[in-house]
Amino acid sequence: MLVGLSETEAEGGAGSGLSSVDLVLDLVELLAAQPRPRGVSDIARDLSISKARAHRHLRALVQRGYVRQDPETERYEIGVKLLALGEAVRDRFDILTAMRPEMTRLREATGQAVTASALVEGQVTVLEMLQGRTLVEFGIRPGARLQFHASAHGLIALAFGPPTLLDQVLSAPRETFTPATVTGADALRAEVERVRRQGWATAQDQVLTGVNALAAPVFDHRGVWQGALAIVGASQFIPAQPAEDQIADVVRGAEEASRRLGWRARAA
Repeated sequence: MLVGLSETEAEGGAGSGLSSVDLVLDLVELLAAQPRPRGVSDIARDLSISKARAHRHLRALVQRGYVRQDPETERYEIGVKLLALGEAVRDRFDILTAMRPEMTRLREATGQAVTASALVEGQVTVLEMLQGRTLVEFGIRPGARLQFHASAHGLIALAFGPPTLLDQVLSAPRETFTPATVTGADALRAEVERVRRQGWATAQDQVLTGVNALAAPVFDHRGVWQGALAIVGASQFIPAQPAEDQIADVVRGAEEASRRLGWRARAA
């Protein structure tokens, strides 16, 4: 039986059933993107459906553990079962398993937040984040999509990922987030080439003024790029030209993660 599928919808045939599935997925995605619980009226308005229909499907999700309702406010938020499923899926990413020990080591060594990314459905996607030991916490979450041209993870993907990736990015509009965002085709090509030569990337002020990241690539046993490992922090701690020990820490972490995937460094 489909979750949230009423008798009336079941009698309506396959089209109604698919519509119900779409609505359930819309509900889950909407709640997952919210920073706080939402009321049924707000949810119904956002999805342009009736309050009764929203309530019916939400109750089905609550019964299955995918959504939680606060007993005092009666507002809804994502349930622990969905979190458990997400953790189970994330564990299937070999790259994440390979990077986790290095993420912990990097956080302890640098004190900065640490992020891991991979190319998921054609987009650079954050797989996991560990907050640093600084006063400032970053709101980026697993599943967040990063811009190729305006993030250290994205620049690593352009420099070491699929050869056609850069042309795809250059052929599409590139959003300007701050005055420092690199959007010009020639400037972006030059930056990607520089990243490829040095083996690491930064993205100071590219999306948010005062924030920088330092990323390095992770490869598998074939030498094929699989993702990136990065530290993220305020520009005062990670300058445009990072300290040599910061670069060494991040590059070494990425290399160790690569070795767990079977990568072997080429002889000089």
